[in-house]
Order: sequence, then structure tokens, then C-alpha cells
Amino acid sequence: MGDLDEAASIFTGVRPRLFGIAYRMLGSASEAEDLVQDVWLRWQTTDRSVVTNPGAFLATTTTRLAINELQSARARRETYIGPWLPEPIDTSADPFLGAERGEALELAVLMLMEKLTPHERAAYVLREAFDYPYTQIAEILHSTEPAVRQLVSRARKHVAGERKIPVPENAQRRLLVAFLDAARTGDLDTLEKLFAADVASLSDGNGAHQVSRKAVVGATRVAKYIAAFSTWYWEGVDVRWVTTNGQTSAVMRRGDTLLGVVTVNASESGIDQVLWMMNLDKIAALAAVAS
Repeated sequence: MGDLDEAASIFTGVRPRLFGIAYRMLGSASEAEDLVQDVWLRWQTTDRSVVTNPGAFLATTTTRLAINELQSARARRETYIGPWLPEPIDTSADPFLGAERGEALELAVLMLMEKLTPHERAAYVLREAFDYPYTQIAEILHSTEPAVRQLVSRARKHVAGERKIPVPENAQRRLLVAFLDAARTGDLDTLEKLFAADVASLSDGNGAHQVSRKAVVGATRVAKYIAAFSTWYWEGVDVRWVTTNGQTSAVMRRGDTLLGVVTVNASESGIDQVLWMMNLDKIAALAAVAS
């Protein structure tokens, strides 16, 4: 095996993990793919003879690049029109997305992690999803073990403090199906009963035509908002199911035209969030896997 063949073999072996780190850091599958490609190019030109642990080296490179990318991504998001939602990703084949466990992968958690500093987010992802020892996270972040423990602790408090305990996956799917049935018919009463009192409907369209640019909040307001477009939106719409970020989402098409992806986050009090992904650039890959 040639030197570059060996480098490619090592890289391929850890690639799912690298992508899993980058995706959780950036909340964007397309940005994560670009970043992992950048890591591969750097790996090709690295003096690999001095690298004693390739997996650790590549994870470190990925995390540091993701911290830099997150800082510039946040600047771009400030000019985004309307709510910015994480880019949903198909997790049917790899439920944990290269990690030890499926932490920091739910859309609700990715949204909460947007408020963390880049270093808090990195420490949280590496610890919670990938189970890295604090000493190794400290090396990756050019920090100390006590400082890293504090980063993880702050991040955990933020996420746990704002997050409601989600319902199991099968219950989330039932609620999504019931929601879409009621949305199609404009059934105000049923919609309100499905919602938690403080439900929020968020639409990510980056200024797309007929996509709401503001969050709609409160059970009655969200029910009326959804019922208002039931008379025209759903005509000829075909819905297909896909597993994204560990839960069920619906891909909506009219004929060959992709309209968007919708999912719900729910707790025992009902549907807390209705997430409409209407920016077609962010969902084209997902639409291709919908069955």
C-alpha cells in the first residue's frame, strides 16, 4: 500500500467521527462536508511520520477548524433573513452520526447550542457525544482540564435549563402525523389540543416568497396561523417520511417540486416547536433520501 493510500485508508476509517464533530459544531451538513474535505487536504500534506495518533490528530484539526468556521458562520447568520434553523440530516443509516451516543444531535439541542461560545460548544460536543476524556479535550482546545470541566458544566446547564424532556421517537412521529392531518384540514380545535401553551412555529426560508420571517408563538396564534394557509397550501402536496436527527420529519413536494421539510419537537405538554425548513439549499440532499 502506498503512503497516500495508507493516509486515505486511515482518514476513511475516522471520517464518520470527523463529520459528526463538524456537523454538531456547525449545525450544517453542507458546511461540515466542506470542513471535512479541508481536513483531508491538510492530512495529505501533513508529515504523517511524526503523527503518533492519527485519529486524535484528525479530530483535533476538525475541532479547531470548526471553532474558526463557527465564528465566521455566526457573522453570516446575522444577515440571514428570518429564523435560522439547523440543517436537518438523515440519521437512518447512522443514528449516532459517528459518535459514541446520539447526544447533541436533536434539532432542539442544536438550536440551544447556538447560544454557546464556540469553545463551550466544542467541549460539550466532544464530551457528551464522543466521550473524550477531559485531558484530551484540554489538549484539543489549548486549555487546561479544570477550564474544560467548567466549559462543559456551563454548556450542560444552559442546554438542560432551557430544554424540555422530549417524548419518545414513536410518540413524536404520531404527533407529527396528527399535526399534518389537522394542518391540511385547518382543524383549529385539534391543532390547539396538540400544542403546548408556549408552542412556537419557526420558518427558515432566508427571505423566500410566502415564508414567515418571524416566529409565531402561543397555541391559539400558531393554530390560527396554520389554519389560515390550509385552504391553499396543501392542494396536491405529497408527504414522505424521513428520519432526521433521530426523529421523524416530513418532506413536502407538489409533483416534482420540492416545497420544504417540516418536523415537530414535543414534550409531555404537547408540541413545543413546529420547524419549517423552506430554504431549499439546506434540504435538497435530505429530499433525495425521502421514501
